Amino acid sequence: MMEENKRKTAVVSENEIKKQQELCKKVASVISKRYAEKPLACVVTYGCQQNVADSEHIKGMLNEMGYGFTENRTEAKLIIFNTCAVREHAEDRVFGNVGMLKSYKRENSDVIIACCGCMMQQKHIADKIKQSFPFVDLVFGTHVVYRLPELLFNALTKKKRVFELPDMDGAIAEGVPVLRDNDRKAWIPIMYGCNNFCSYCIVPYVRGRERSREAADVIAEAKELIESGYKEITLLGQNVNSYGKDLSPSVTFAQLLKSINELDGDFRIRFMTSHPRDCTKELIETMASCDKIAKHLHLPFQSGNNRVLKAMNRHYNREKYLELINYAKELMGDALSITSDIIVGFPGETYEEFKDTLSLVEEVKFTSLFTFIYSPRKGTPAAEMEDPVAASEKGRWFRELTDLQEKISAENMKKYAEKTFKCFVYGKGKLGDNYIAARTDGNLIIEFEGDENLIGTFQNIKVTKPLTYVLKGEIERN
Repeated sequence: MMEENKRKTAVVSENEIKKQQELCKKVASVISKRYAEKPLACVVTYGCQQNVADSEHIKGMLNEMGYGFTENRTEAKLIIFNTCAVREHAEDRVFGNVGMLKSYKRENSDVIIACCGCMMQQKHIADKIKQSFPFVDLVFGTHVVYRLPELLFNALTKKKRVFELPDMDGAIAEGVPVLRDNDRKAWIPIMYGCNNFCSYCIVPYVRGRERSREAADVIAEAKELIESGYKEITLLGQNVNSYGKDLSPSVTFAQLLKSINELDGDFRIRFMTSHPRDCTKELIETMASCDKIAKHLHLPFQSGNNRVLKAMNRHYNREKYLELINYAKELMGDALSITSDIIVGFPGETYEEFKDTLSLVEEVKFTSLFTFIYSPRKGTPAAEMEDPVAASEKGRWFRELTDLQEKISAENMKKYAEKTFKCFVYGKGKLGDNYIAARTDGNLIIEFEGDENLIGTFQNIKVTKPLTYVLKGEIERN
């Protein structure tokens, strides 16, 4: 099923992909005989952009199998929950939503209920689904998404539940159909998995080791999207800065970015997520020199204290992080937008150590932050660490951090007053019924009054009023 070439990473064979294509036809035959009308599928996605991209491939395969789509679960003959394991809250939501389908399944025995994604790759979760949710028909892990046609065929034709959760490092599967949620904005996974093993993170255990797609395949996909009219392309990976280390010959992430930047067309390139350990000056220089790469660097630092960073197994320190940030500011100046992730209340963290996080936030002056109170993940080293600080105390630290960032964000926004930005108009706004939302090169949101037919285009927007986390603006007329 797998084949090896010069690279270190396993690749799904062309024969295996053809086998799944044939199984798409078999599923289509089964459901056409079973249902008088075209059956609908509901795919519910939790978590990160990588899960969103996985769901687009799931929908692509379902489309080939003859399913239509709905967001209403009670209309669906197939319901798939694509799950996230990063935080406990996401897991609780999945269990709650799956549990709510028990009576629906009892009244509609022909409905197939499936769970996939990162949660399912954990043995204790899969065991819970098996024991406590007997009405779930199909459970599959992150490494076998491309085998959905085979797994669904078995669930439809055999009178037993299907669980497919192999313990493996994962493989690259090319040629899997994709049905994108947007016709102007696209996700392109360039790699999967992670080798960093941060002590709090479950991702390496559920996504496997790092494995990169061939640069030629990524570039070809980007070229096809651009020629089809896509305007924003986001390259995805758990750690995009490690891209290409398993390829032979090796390719750096910066080199991949340059190649896509050289493609013809009016488009913008984004990427996420970067790890400071592997962030290089070459990458920052590439961002600065390439006109189609967004000047937005999302670089999670998690803690501003070196002892805590070591306990987190992050493999960099405060000084290295600030060196990277200052170099990026030096090259890109005010054009650069910097965002980050922070964990508050890591096991053993003291308030004095937390204050180092506050001081780093004050020094960098991030555009915005994604902040989280530490959530233990079973199976990670951090979950076994002493954690003496009360949740209420961590909550006070968290509010102190968010209050500080709110103040910084408001100050940052003021400098954009009366400035004009080339923006990608991506959807409806929240400031009013007639407002449309657009995103600057630096990932700032500008909302303006306009017609929805502008969605999916680039427009020059002038900022008329800066708010705390969003800018108000108007289209600049020629």
